[in-house]
Amino acid sequence: MIDTILILAASAPEVGESTNPVAQLARQFGVEWKFLAAQIINFCIVAFLLFKFAFKPVLATIEERQEKIADGLQYAEEMKSKLAESKKKQIEVLKEAQKESRKIIKEAQSSAKAHLEAQARETSVRIEVMLDKARKASTFEREKMLSEARNEIAKLVVQTSAKVLGKKLSEKEKSTFSESAAKELSSIQS
Repeated sequence: MIDTILILAASAPEVGESTNPVAQLARQFGVEWKFLAAQIINFCIVAFLLFKFAFKPVLATIEERQEKIADGLQYAEEMKSKLAESKKKQIEVLKEAQKESRKIIKEAQSSAKAHLEAQARETSVRIEVMLDKARKASTFEREKMLSEARNEIAKLVVQTSAKVLGKKLSEKEKSTFSESAAKELSSIQS
């Protein structure tokens, strides 16, 4: 195609000397119009091809990347706001958890206090029961011991009386001595 344009420009008739100052100036600088026209046409063709096959795809890629960047920035802003919301929710949840933990601790403390008081009352009752049993057992043992002591003393009185009197005592006499000794012992202990 370029060859055709050059051939056409070369076959064009030469323009005679003109009095046009632009033409004279162009001739002085060695500008030939047929080559200039061919270069302009070649430049237009190259510019068109570059625009069509180089600049358009590059511009499309740049535009696509700008859209991706804009989408990424928008996504980043959305994530930033979601993160801020998440932090707020986290703080709220932590505050609620702290309130709940304080409530649970207070309930546990009051429950422990009530349990300790109940244990103290129960222990106090058990101690009273044990003391009462011990008192009763002590009283029973004392009474038993006193009864045994009375019986022993009565036997000793009867045996001593029998030895002092030098005779064998009858059952009636033995019971009389035993009863009088028991009365004497009861009056002494009271």
